[in-house]
Amino acid sequence: MSSQKSPFKVFQGAQNFRLRVILSILSGRPIKIEKVRSNDLNPGLKDYEVSFLRLIEAVTNGSSIEISYTGTTVIFKPGIIVGGSYTHNCPNSKAVGYFVEPMLYLAPFSKKKFSLLFKGITASHNDAGIEAIKWGLLPILEKFGVRECALHTLKRGSPPLGGGEVHLVVDSLISQPITMHELDRPIITAIKGVAYSTRVSPSLVNRMIDGAKTVLKDAGCEVNITADVWRGENSGKSPGWGITLVGETKKNWCFFAECIGDAGDVPEDIGSKAAYHLLEEISHSAVVSRNQLPLAIVYMVIGKEDIGRLRIAKDQIDENFISLLRDIKNIFGTEVFLKECNDPDSDDYIVTIKGIGFTNANKKIA
Repeated sequence: MSSQKSPFKVFQGAQNFRLRVILSILSGRPIKIEKVRSNDLNPGLKDYEVSFLRLIEAVTNGSSIEISYTGTTVIFKPGIIVGGSYTHNCPNSKAVGYFVEPMLYLAPFSKKKFSLLFKGITASHNDAGIEAIKWGLLPILEKFGVRECALHTLKRGSPPLGGGEVHLVVDSLISQPITMHELDRPIITAIKGVAYSTRVSPSLVNRMIDGAKTVLKDAGCEVNITADVWRGENSGKSPGWGITLVGETKKNWCFFAECIGDAGDVPEDIGSKAAYHLLEEISHSAVVSRNQLPLAIVYMVIGKEDIGRLRIAKDQIDENFISLLRDIKNIFGTEVFLKECNDPDSDDYIVTIKGIGFTNANKKIA
């Protein structure tokens, strides 16, 4: 290249891999990711990351993906988001939540409505489960004007063999997200949840519910946890069980926590562990929880050319949050301003972002 300036935005390492690809598509800027696990015994992209790139290729038109021979360098040139119907077979190394979550960033800005069927494991320790996405992340989309989106569980599939099926439908196609102004901490009015099991005794589910209710009995609000027992061919290929809890507020903000049981775990312990996780998440969050924060921040960045504000807790400003802001600055050139809240009783911060005025042109072009 004759010019000194690289046409790519360059990143290093495997962290935030999905988010960097998503930001590249939304901004239309090509990216180059170098040194992906270059010092590991097995260097380069993992099977689930390659599977994710295949999924991106399916829901976009004109995207170009180049992976080096060793797999440690990826060059991604984004196309336009077309959506449509597609079935994606997820590898058993990652749960379907790993693949569903990034689609929530793209689906509302597509040419056609998204109708994606994911097959694989429906719960894991590291990635968002189905209920967590349904009750925790979809309400965030609603706040930004994406009304019609749903996640249907057709079959549950517990690790290690999976066998689950999940259907993501996003019927709302919007031109740009609504500007966010949320400066008050919401108050939890109810806690709901679901305890599920596949191919194990249904008594485990009731024991998990008892364990969670023991912890939440002093919460001071209504607690409603339902049992969801899956049998037969819809229950996947492996035995498994888990619980998801959601704290709801009057303004429809949600906080969620989930826990899945492994062989030898006591169901009551899993229930109480999920309950403690939920209480911890609520105490360390302001308006949105740590798992919802990237989605909210990215939607604020691509909003109208207006100032959006969101209250966050001091505990939410961690390594992940800072690397998210760095990636946003690198790709969009937008800075996020943090200023302390005026409230003397709290150490919360107000995140202030000026939207870039992103408009969904995919509907017009293609």
